[in-house]
Amino acid sequence: MRMLNPSSPPRADADVAVAEAYASVGNVGIGFDILGHCVAGAGDRAEVRRIAEAEVRIRAIHGVVTELPMAPEANTAGQALLSLHRALDLPFGFELTLHKGIALGSGMGGSAASCVAALVAANALLDAPLSREALYPFALDGEAVASGSRHGDNLGPMLLGGLVLATDTRLVRIPVPAQWHCALVHPHVVLETRKARAALAGHYALGEFVAQSAHLALVLAGCYRGDADLVREGLADVLVEPRRAPLIPGFARVKQAALDHGAFGASISGAGPSVFGWFADRASAEAAGDAMRAAFGEAGHAADVLVAPIDGPAARVV
Repeated sequence: MRMLNPSSPPRADADVAVAEAYASVGNVGIGFDILGHCVAGAGDRAEVRRIAEAEVRIRAIHGVVTELPMAPEANTAGQALLSLHRALDLPFGFELTLHKGIALGSGMGGSAASCVAALVAANALLDAPLSREALYPFALDGEAVASGSRHGDNLGPMLLGGLVLATDTRLVRIPVPAQWHCALVHPHVVLETRKARAALAGHYALGEFVAQSAHLALVLAGCYRGDADLVREGLADVLVEPRRAPLIPGFARVKQAALDHGAFGASISGAGPSVFGWFADRASAEAAGDAMRAAFGEAGHAADVLVAPIDGPAARVV
């Protein structure tokens, strides 16, 4: 992962904008495809240049991932810019350079970060910039290129910051106490989103949906009230986690390490293989992160740890 520098100086060129979008925890266990929060410390950066030609093109891709499509329509960020360009019928175009800091197949929102960073940068070059909510449909178009579906659990928090409920048409930021922290642990394993989604095929019992709905409601209510006990009772994924856990080496030990260190709950970040836990404060999250990394080590995989407030920052122009 490439760590972002929050003190990067602004660009002086009026025809160029640079934006960065942070990593994220998608699903948050109990909110499949609709709930997520950003995690500062790693992310993608997009440099967008306004050009005279009414087209979108990708100039270069740098960073931890470079084997990505250069054709805009086949690239998540490129497709997002194409959708923006077409919807606004712009007489000018965009040239994009991506700097990837989030590994693909990590469960940390790498494809979403590229979409959002590119859109936020391009939006800064518009004569009449749009709201973050208005950028959301274009980000959904981009995300669909990578995952095969339009879901906003990673996009929403990157656009607005913090914990966000993201439906097909709405983004709702959920208040979270400032002292609550997340430990996000990324093993050096690749798990493709499409493979992880394929693991969810099959039949589900009605009772599973009822329990998952109750858990989601408890977590949201707990966040609004600042009630850790409600969150602790609700942060347990009974629907998706049991079907994806076998794809992640050492998952049970990693989750237990988080719980042993006081986590409200712990589960798979996005499609995996990264694992997250929520904690009452930074010190607890840091101690748990070390234990979770050690548990992945016992399974034969090195891992990186990010610790950050759940109520983290949105993507920004730098």
